[in-house]
Amino acid sequence: MPHKTRCFGNKPNQTLYAQYHDTEWGTPSHCDQHLFEMLILEGAQAGLSWETILKRREGYRKAFHNFDPKKVSVMTDPELEALIQNPEIIRNRLKIYSARQNAKVFLEIQKEFSSFDTYLWGFVQNKPIKNHWKNFSEAPVKTTESDALSKDLKKRGMNFVGSTIIHAFMQAVGMVNDHLVDCWKYDKANQNAYKKYMF
Repeated sequence: MPHKTRCFGNKPNQTLYAQYHDTEWGTPSHCDQHLFEMLILEGAQAGLSWETILKRREGYRKAFHNFDPKKVSVMTDPELEALIQNPEIIRNRLKIYSARQNAKVFLEIQKEFSSFDTYLWGFVQNKPIKNHWKNFSEAPVKTTESDALSKDLKKRGMNFVGSTIIHAFMQAVGMVNDHLVDCWKYDKANQNAYKKYMF
């Protein structure tokens, strides 16, 4: 199999990271459940490496009802408190409780806009922003678009949605194509937009 040049996940022990890069990162997502999952995971990642979160992804899916926002929105305090002892996720009380709060706001946005997807992609005029970086040191950690989305989500009541977190989220769900110019997915990310979450 020919070697693929990737933005990340190139080390021999980074199979999971490489798979995430090749199949998901930067690919436009229009699936509300996937968008909710990535929003919660990006918030959980704050202060940690993304690879740390990826390794716990299945644990998060089990803990948060496969990221069904309706089910997460009605989780009880005892359920959330129990998760603080769960070694399969990041045991941070504020991050754990924010999942329920963010789920409630997520459902309100769905109701207002008919889908979270419609609301979200409006911040980039319904088209991915394609950048042309040679290395990640050139790329900003936040943008005017992430500032605007972050500000609106905070106003609506979401937590762990600062501009830097939201920019990483926008990269992950393909609102921003930040694949490096020498990456094999640089020209392919937008060709495989998915509406169903099948990972």
